[in-house]
Amino acid sequence: MANPGKRPYRSDSRSEAASRTRGKVLAAGRFLFTRKGIDATTIGQIAERAGVSEATVYATVKSKAGLLQAVMQEAMFGPRFQSAQQQLAGVTDPVQRIALTAHVARAIYEAESAELGVLTRSSAFSPELRKSQQAFESLRREMQQERVNALFKSGRARKGLSKDAAATLLWLYTSREIFQKLVHEAGWTPARYQDWLERTLLDALTEASGDGRKESARQRNGLALGREGGEG
Repeated sequence: MANPGKRPYRSDSRSEAASRTRGKVLAAGRFLFTRKGIDATTIGQIAERAGVSEATVYATVKSKAGLLQAVMQEAMFGPRFQSAQQQLAGVTDPVQRIALTAHVARAIYEAESAELGVLTRSSAFSPELRKSQQAFESLRREMQQERVNALFKSGRARKGLSKDAAATLLWLYTSREIFQKLVHEAGWTPARYQDWLERTLLDALTEASGDGRKESARQRNGLALGREGGEG
């Protein structure tokens, strides 16, 4: 009879090997998408760069579109996003959760700019990139819906605003395009963008009291202190 005590070890080893393989495939895809463009990159080139077979690439990410989505998700939903999500998870007040959406948006787009800026510029007209961005937009709106529902359930949504309109405004104001216009084209700092977005969301969506806005300001100050020395 096989020793059952060895099974977790073998399972852990397979998991670690799969994780390493996935890391190599994603790194190869990110490198080639950036250097050659998404549409000009083939699965064969990705496999060669990663040092694996084409079959392994397909088994890991299913397709080139799957690889692109994995590369984008790894960048946008990395440590900055996780930190913002952790703070959001620790807040129950629905108005404050709307305000903290500005922090989440900043985290996503800063990470995207830092890690995927060259890639997205080099493949700006790629149909595959557009599909991945559209998938992200659907996911973003889905993730925000819970905050909108909680705001309306609490009775603190802006008077005369429907739930559908609120969801659309939240999705609109936190869009990639607005971040790019304000930060990359108008020269705003990410901190200024976050502050503007928070105030805009509170004004557009909520009947926030003075105390609620003061609490938002305290949270912004806490974030600023936490970032002090870490932002250029």
